[in-house]
Amino acid sequence: MGPTEDTAGIVSLGEVACRWQADEIRPEDLPMFAADALAAGLDTPALCELAGWPRHADPRDVRDTFESALAEAGIGLPDRRLARRHSLHRMAARLVAGTMAPSEPVGADWAETEAETPAEQAFVALIPACACCLAYTVGLDRRTWATRLREAALALASGPPIGPGC
Repeated sequence: MGPTEDTAGIVSLGEVACRWQADEIRPEDLPMFAADALAAGLDTPALCELAGWPRHADPRDVRDTFESALAEAGIGLPDRRLARRHSLHRMAARLVAGTMAPSEPVGADWAETEAETPAEQAFVALIPACACCLAYTVGLDRRTWATRLREAALALASGPPIGPGC
């Protein structure tokens, strides 16, 4: 049995919840994500309300309504630790797919992410705090580093996804 439109909307909204908790989505973008979830077949009162809001709505109201929409859909807001790990997995998948350059994650405080698996730890260990310190912090030249980062990304992306609804 394939996913129904409702299931696709819930999965999508679960992904948005993870990305929201990982600070990847700004409050002004949530109304569009709400509209996308509605288009996918998920329909709740708070989701309908949020989808109609302008981008310049009060961020606190947007957050509260988004969290209400999640609750109405039966989606829990993941904790920040899980959301950051999920973001790490998404980033690895983007590196493998070639939609992200190896330099993009540099300097994004990934060292503070609570990597739990050996694959996560290996990937995080290869992300330096800044591009200028690559040789100093990672101990590799740029080409070798990029190769090893892609290999670590492949190992991470090949593993199971993490988190409920993420």
